[in-house]
Amino acid sequence: MVIYRLFALLLMVLEWTRPGLSSPLRPICDLRVLDHFIKEAWDAEAALRACKDACSIATNFTVPLTRVDFDVWEAMNIEEQAQEVQSGIHVLNEAISSLQASNQTDVLQSHIDASINNIASIRQVLRSLSIPEYVPPTSDGEDKEMQKVSSISELFQVHINFLRGKVRLLLANAPVCHQGVS
Repeated sequence: MVIYRLFALLLMVLEWTRPGLSSPLRPICDLRVLDHFIKEAWDAEAALRACKDACSIATNFTVPLTRVDFDVWEAMNIEEQAQEVQSGIHVLNEAISSLQASNQTDVLQSHIDASINNIASIRQVLRSLSIPEYVPPTSDGEDKEMQKVSSISELFQVHINFLRGKVRLLLANAPVCHQGVS
């Protein structure tokens, strides 16, 4: 699985850096790419459920809310949707990256590393769709779109649900994927 992910990322980078190519990456509109990342997140969460006590850590993680109010979501413009997704991906990356410093089993560490690499790949997919990068808010106020979870398993469950929910909605409705479609 790692080989396929690395190969896909290599192809994206090679396409982007090809001499004489002044345009960005070609859009990646196929939701099967996202399905691959969701499956790997499921695998990581399943591995965490299997090792319960050995994989526990005494800390709270800040994670994005995964619920979607479709009326509110559809009333948002693409930039607002993108900012919400990019913010959530940023927070998930911070939470999962914080696990790298903890002493975990080799299997768990490989799932953590794969999840961090998958988040980087998802950011690349978003970039290919001309989705704006994450811009941190200027205020230090509490973000209403965040919550706390207290276990690694909950963290990865939120990761799965965020990918299945808001990320999928954003990718499925990306304007660049619907150009020329009548």
